[in-house]
Amino acid sequence: MAKLQGFEFWRRTLRGARHVVAPMVDQSELAWRLLSRRHGAHLCYTPMLHAQVFVRDANYRRDNLYGAVSPEDRPLIVQFCANDPDVFVQAALLAQDHCDAIDLNLGCPQMIAKRGHYGAFLQEDWDLLQRMVLLAHEKLSVPVTCKIRVFPEIDKTVRYAQMLEKAGCQLLTVHGRTKEQKGPLTGTASWEHIKAVRKAVAIPVFANGNIQSLRDVERCLQDTGVQGVMSAEGNLHNPALFEGRSPAVWELAEEYLELVRQHPCPLSYVRAHLFKLWHHTLQVHRQLREELAKAKSLDGVAAVSRELRLRCQEDMSRQDMGDRPAGDVSLSHWICQPYFRPEPKEGSQPSRGARSKRALEEEEEGGPEVLSKNKQKKRLRNPHKTFDPSLKPKYAKCEQCGNPKGSKCVFELCRACCKKRAFRETADCPGHGLLFKTKLEKSLAWQEPPPAEMGKPGSLAMAGGALV
Repeated sequence: MAKLQGFEFWRRTLRGARHVVAPMVDQSELAWRLLSRRHGAHLCYTPMLHAQVFVRDANYRRDNLYGAVSPEDRPLIVQFCANDPDVFVQAALLAQDHCDAIDLNLGCPQMIAKRGHYGAFLQEDWDLLQRMVLLAHEKLSVPVTCKIRVFPEIDKTVRYAQMLEKAGCQLLTVHGRTKEQKGPLTGTASWEHIKAVRKAVAIPVFANGNIQSLRDVERCLQDTGVQGVMSAEGNLHNPALFEGRSPAVWELAEEYLELVRQHPCPLSYVRAHLFKLWHHTLQVHRQLREELAKAKSLDGVAAVSRELRLRCQEDMSRQDMGDRPAGDVSLSHWICQPYFRPEPKEGSQPSRGARSKRALEEEEEGGPEVLSKNKQKKRLRNPHKTFDPSLKPKYAKCEQCGNPKGSKCVFELCRACCKKRAFRETADCPGHGLLFKTKLEKSLAWQEPPPAEMGKPGSLAMAGGALV
């Protein structure tokens, strides 16, 4: 049977999905997808899977797809990160019988994606992307889709989307942020970019970004004209977002934990979900945060969740008696609600991860009033210990990359730079344990026996390697 494409694929296979749960690394596993579907999600994606690992590791395939199966979990799109057309297609062929489409991740902006050269860091390599999408479109029995981030320029974003459509992409998800918009620089997603893409292509488009409530979903559909709206952060804090409800946190936490018992997943996934669900309550009952982090089993995590429920019910009783709700949130902290990342204040310092190395050095020299949160916690734990940045040992820098150099390196470089130079020059560096010259000499000595040995039975002559 011919493969469905474009709008026909969206209407018939995806059943006209409008409410979509995003692919989230270690967070959109089967139990969470089923919870989201029960509360208004029409379509879910798997977590982002690494195509190369998926091809070579049967356990990885079992844990992330083959063993995570439920008849309720459809329609489903499997997302891969990849940077090689053949590897991407090999992985997709192994997955296509377990899903309704294969998605290529072109939106991940994290440093691991930069190091691995995938996600949003492929968005300038249009020739490679054309080959990847075209090959998948030709070889797969299910449609290929793409999730992208935008360029600062709307016209370049439109041309990017049109290039993917021409290569064979049957549905585009557009995250209205650039790859630089992450962490403290996340900011607001541009629906103008999404709207321009929707007008310029003849395939369905999903919008991603700025979705914290059902009202946002409806406004996005109206403002951009897209076919569906995808949520990630909003869904994690309130899985009932697409229902337009804000239930008590424990209602969804307990339902999720029951699904995990039926469809097990790593405990780290469960703990991370509860940290999101209980986010606002844990700002009030901080002592339970550490207990949740230290829980070693599903029963332990569930026990902390039950204790949080009891604390919330006590807070509810006090509120009924006229006390003001605890916590600095718009709703009572025990109600599922979005988390709004605070905007950087004018003149304030950005987060530690966003500052330059020089700025951090200046901060450390500035005294206690500019200590990082981690150092403030250390000071609280050890009030009598002196945290003097000036006492911090100073390291000599590698002249090539600026990292600390090896104290015994013969080239006065860090290990990585030393290894490259020693290999290039066939030299030794005992300080780093690199013996390229020594190993070469030993190899040559084995191949060239001393003259006195030549001619003896069993000796290896250099001329043709014959025994003489």
